[in-house]
Formats: sequence, structure tokens, C-alpha cells
Amino acid sequence: MTATAATWHDVEHGSYDADLPLWRQLAAAMGSPILDLGAGTGRVSLDLAAQGYDVVALDSDGELLAELSQRAGSAVTTVHADARAFSIDAGFPLIIAPMSLVQILGGHEGRVAMLGSVRTHLIPNGLFAAPISDPKDAVPEESIAPPLPDILERDGWVFSSQPLTMYEEGECVVIERRRQAVSPIGEIQQQDVRIEVGVVSADEFEAEAREAGLRPVARKGVPETRDHIGSTVVLCRR
Repeated sequence: MTATAATWHDVEHGSYDADLPLWRQLAAAMGSPILDLGAGTGRVSLDLAAQGYDVVALDSDGELLAELSQRAGSAVTTVHADARAFSIDAGFPLIIAPMSLVQILGGHEGRVAMLGSVRTHLIPNGLFAAPISDPKDAVPEESIAPPLPDILERDGWVFSSQPLTMYEEGECVVIERRRQAVSPIGEIQQQDVRIEVGVVSADEFEAEAREAGLRPVARKGVPETRDHIGSTVVLCRR
């Protein structure tokens, strides 16, 4: 069994659920259809579809979307596109960008491009919601051990993703992870990966939203968990 991008996405993100109550709340207020940017393997899209909403899931990784489609069947529509430049023949009352999507788009220009695409696809008075976190909060002090690994067992294999180091580099926080896949007979596959998460404040993101023609209207909070830092969710209307 080869560890795929979808597997690692599930290992590192699949168990996170602290934000789901907020997305359900916004969906109840705004209705369908809902556009989920950076949907991955469907952590949020599948949850909202299970609540009865029409969901369009967008991601730039076709492998993740293929896994989502297999899990969702016809319950979720998938779109293979970059969140910074997409075109869908539909308008949405609600567009969401869960987790750290807006902080992995290549900085200010990438975020403004994404926000412009969002504005184009929102119906009048439609709502866009995106969490902003400070990845520097996740950088441990020198005396503190790195976080415990994320672990998933599937078909007798054990997949583990261990943060090795986290450090500031320019306008990003770099997270270096070691991914290991252990077969049922004990064979080990291993690779190290580097993930860059941009640093942007809620104030800065709201200014970028205004630059793209959106109107910031409120902020919501997602609480910190044992494994994840908290975030401030910025709400904007067209």
C-alpha cells in the first residue's frame, strides 16, 4: 500500500472538528449552495452535505478531489481549480475557506486574487468566511518538546506524521514534518516534508478583503484544541 496525498491529508487534517459547528451555523443562516475552498478529501464538505446542504468542493489537488468524490458519490460536486483563479457557472450565498487555506496562497497577492474570485462568485449580500491563525503560536519554546504525531491506522498500515521543527522564516512559519508509513509486517516508508504557513493578521486580511471589493462585517472564534491552535474567522459580505 502506497501512502498517497489523500492519506496524508487525512492523517494531518481529517480528525479536526473544532470548526464544524461554525460552518453548520453559517450554513443554516445562509443556505445552499455552499462553496468549500481547499476542500481536500472532504472534511467539511461531507459534513455539510450530511446536513442536507448542496455543496461544491474546490481544490487544486485532483488526487484529493478524487478521494472526496469516491466518498461522497453524488452528494458533493467537485471542481478542480486554484482558489486564486477559478470560474464556476453559479452564484453562492456562502463561500468558506476552512483551516489555513488563505495562509498558503503565496502571500498578499495570492490572497487578494482569491478574494477577487470569491467576490465574483458571491450573490449580492452573500457571505465569505475564512479563519486566520497565528502560526507563531504553534512554534514551541526551546525547552518544550514538539507536538505528538498525528496517527491513522488503515488496512493494517499505521501512518504517522510528526512535526519535527517549527520556526519563523521571513513572513512565514515553516513546519518540517516526518511522515512514516509502517506496513502490517513492519516495513517502513519515510519522507520529510516542508510546509510554509504565511503570517497575516485579521486586520490585514480585512484590509485585503476591502481591496478586493468585499465588506468585513464580523469576526468569530474557533477555540484552541489539544492539537490545534485557535483561529479568528473573518466574515465578509459582497
